[in-house]
Amino acid sequence: MHKPPWVFTEDGAIMAATILRSERAVAMSVYAVRAFVRMRQELLTSAAVLKRLSRIDRKRLDHDVVLRDVVDQLMLLLARPPERPRCRIGFQPGAP
Repeated sequence: MHKPPWVFTEDGAIMAATILRSERAVAMSVYAVRAFVRMRQELLTSAAVLKRLSRIDRKRLDHDVVLRDVVDQLMLLLARPPERPRCRIGFQPGAP
């Protein structure tokens, strides 16, 4: 069972304008075509923005790893050195 479409495609809007030929039909077809053009532009812009955000996110993840490594290395430098056992000064009976 085939159901008729509820909406026009861009090509369908152009075909309707050529077939119907009334001023109103032409105006509505032009309006629909402009809407399709605008929608296509918005989708392309959105895709470009999403692609750029994806690249930025990957760079951020890479930078996070590098920064975490730098912080770990700095923390090692800032950490107190371990206590060494101190030698007693002076005479110690039984020492070699």
